[in-house]
Amino acid sequence: MAKRLLGKEVNEALVADLQARSAALKEKGIAATLGIIRLGENPSDLSYEKGATKRAEEVGVAVKNFVLPETATKEEVLAVIDEVNADASIHGVLMFRPLPKHLKADQDEICNRLDPKKDVDSMTHMSNAGVFEGQKLGFAPCTPAACMEILDHYNIDCTGKKAVVIGRSLVVGKPAAMMLMGKNATVTVCHTRTVDTAAICRDADIIISAAGVLGSLTKDFVRPGQIVIDVSMNWNPEKITSKGKGGMSGDAIFDEVEPIVAAITPVPGGVGAVTTSVLMKHVIESAERG
Repeated sequence: MAKRLLGKEVNEALVADLQARSAALKEKGIAATLGIIRLGENPSDLSYEKGATKRAEEVGVAVKNFVLPETATKEEVLAVIDEVNADASIHGVLMFRPLPKHLKADQDEICNRLDPKKDVDSMTHMSNAGVFEGQKLGFAPCTPAACMEILDHYNIDCTGKKAVVIGRSLVVGKPAAMMLMGKNATVTVCHTRTVDTAAICRDADIIISAAGVLGSLTKDFVRPGQIVIDVSMNWNPEKITSKGKGGMSGDAIFDEVEPIVAAITPVPGGVGAVTTSVLMKHVIESAERG
């Protein structure tokens, strides 16, 4: 049976550290503050906002909400971003993406209007550059950063290890690969055009799966001794939960993979559970940077 790499355990350690750091800032007269920009009432945005607000309260981070209608114009969104940029009391900003369809063509311009110093979820090009250059230019995306927090918490040393990242998105795959290299791993990135991904994965010591395809990581992809970080959250209509049939599952067919590997993150309860804590860590670090 594989060791379960539980987000709950990682969160407990992170929250204790963040509470202490938040309190230290308050002693200096600084209230770490997150600004949340949301357009419309998308249920997934509302759900994440609720979770982030709860985590903020837990660690002592204040939240300022900026809610615009889904029909907001580019100029209206830019005006809000200019407002949070100018507000010295706001240390980090989360803006829900993707933006509504009528703003799709302007998304890069809108995202890059944010001051990178306040970009706590890597929505600007400057933050992405920071990840790729290993520099403190903004912050890494919260999801791959959560993967690194899990590896650190469980004392999984990446130095000299072979790591495979499945997925090449700018949200998870590419930054995860760069962050693993920053931990001195030798990294291979697999994607939809990769030939024989299963064979490449079997040769790895660490697998980060961010394909976003239910059941795509099977027993054929793994061997004994591996660490599997399953990032994806996929709806699984066949999953049986306490609420009945249907629930969230990762890329891995858990019942196949878990008996083989050394350690694995469950879905839910793994990477996704850590992302809001990482978001708060970035806000507090931004406040500490000044």
